[in-house]
Parts: sequence; structure tokens; C-alpha cells
Amino acid sequence: MGRSNNVTEFVLLGLTQDPGGQKALFVIFLLIYIVTMVGNLLIVVTVLASPSLGSPMYLFLVYLSLMDAAYSTVTSPKFFIDLLCDQKTISFSACIGQLFLGHIFGGAEVFLLVAMAYDRYVAICKPLHYITIMNRQVCILLLVVSWAGGFVHSLVQVLFVYNLPFCGPNVIDHFICDVYPLLELACTDTYFVGLTVIANSGVICTVIFVCLLISYGVILSSLKSHSQEGRRKALSTCGSHITVVVLFFVPCIFMYMRPVSNSPVDKFLTVAYTVITPMLNPLIYTLRNSEMTNAMKKLWCRKLAMDRMRMCHSY
Repeated sequence: MGRSNNVTEFVLLGLTQDPGGQKALFVIFLLIYIVTMVGNLLIVVTVLASPSLGSPMYLFLVYLSLMDAAYSTVTSPKFFIDLLCDQKTISFSACIGQLFLGHIFGGAEVFLLVAMAYDRYVAICKPLHYITIMNRQVCILLLVVSWAGGFVHSLVQVLFVYNLPFCGPNVIDHFICDVYPLLELACTDTYFVGLTVIANSGVICTVIFVCLLISYGVILSSLKSHSQEGRRKALSTCGSHITVVVLFFVPCIFMYMRPVSNSPVDKFLTVAYTVITPMLNPLIYTLRNSEMTNAMKKLWCRKLAMDRMRMCHSY
């Protein structure tokens, strides 16, 4: 089935139609975006510059931070422009591009969170074999599988939407291009496509979420045999992982584990996992991880000392 060429662009209604509200949202979301980018890039720089953070957990954390920064950047710049402009249009190709990139980074993050859970399971339940099991090849394989999983998931979503005929209304009651708002505008029955979206997004998210909760349950139950210090450290690390998992998966499951519909609450759920979660991830991982906070302190103390030395030499 070929796509009808009647619709070449879409109109995005955004979060609110009130001009004053749009200006306030612009300031709030711009600050959130700046915090997101600075926080995630700070984690990347800290891990890469700190020899003490050489374990696979921090390698995965670097990729999670890069994914969050990219995921946030897929939608935020266009959203900012729309909050300041009266004409909130997006071309069909740009809309499909945004849909593809959003789902490839979101999908890759889902699989990366599984890899991080597996890493914690090996570290806590099989500590003596950790270095052997989580070797460089395994870490690279897990990262490749994460990206491949995200790519396949996104490609399936986009192919189904791209081939739909759009011949009439072109107003999307949303601030980004997502699957359900687009399915509502298609000039054909989208029941089958809706089922593929539930299978490709909702079921995958639900199954992985349940598996992750079970795996963290197994990890936490195995802590009885650990020392008090070991338990405290493991609980801190797993606590931050579980928090990130819940923040990311719960809105996604609510969004995609249901028939095709576009309710007003969807926009705020989308804000939760495309704007708020990428900002909270670096805060959760740094504030609850003493190794990260210590590495950051050392890094900045070293930088300040070097700056002072340069100033002394210049005088």
C-alpha cells in the first residue's frame, strides 16, 4: 500500500495554546534541557577522565548518558522553536525522522538497561567471576545488541507509519511526532498497525520491565550473604538502577499497552520520559554513587589546581 501525497506537513498543537503559558514553558524546558545536557556530559567526562571508574558498569553509564543527551535533543530544539513561533508545522519527512530517532534511542535505552541489570547481577551474585564474565568482548556485544535492538524496533515502527495514507486532517494534538497521534490521522483502518505497535512497544516494555524487577529481586535477596558494607554499596547502586528503570518504563507501558488513542494525558507522559527522565538519570546515578561523586570531586579539584598553577605562572 503506497502513501498518499496529500499531506506534506503536519501542524503540532503543542502542550498549550496560551501565549503566556508557552513563554513560561519555554523558560522551564530550556533550563531542564541545559541541566540534562550538562549533567549527562559531566558523567561522560568524569568516567573517561577517571581511571578508578574503569568497570563495565561505568562504560554502560557513559552510553546511557550519551543516549539520554541524544534522546532529549531529538525533540527539544523543535519543541523550543514551536513554543516561540505562531506557525507550529513540521514536514512529513522531518516528522518521520523525529519518530525514527526518538524510537531508536528509546529502544536502545531499553536494551541497555537490561545489560546494566545483567552487569549488576554478575557483580553482586558472582563477584569472583565478574572480570571473566564481563570481559571487553561481552561488554561490546551487549552495546551492539542494544543499538541493534533499538534500530530494529524503530525501523518496524517507522515502516508501518510511513506506508499509511494521509489524505485529510494534518493537525497533531501533541508536541512531537509519535505513533498513536499519527495513526489517528491516517485515512484507513489502523487496527492491525495498532496491534503491531502494542506488540513492538507495549509488550516488549512490559516483559522487560517485569524481568528487570525479578532480576533486581534476585540480586537483593542474594545480599544476605554479603557484609554490611557490601550490602550498603550494592543497595545504593541497585536502588539508583531500579529508580531509573521505573521512571522510564512505567510511562512507556501506560502509553503503548493499549488500543490506538491520543488522550491529553499522553502529552504529559511523553514529557516524563523524553524530558524529565533524561534530566533525572545523571542526578540519580551521581548522588547515589559515592565512587562517582568522589571521582567528580577529584577531577574538579585537579582542574582547579591546574588553573591556579597556570595563573601563578602567568604572573
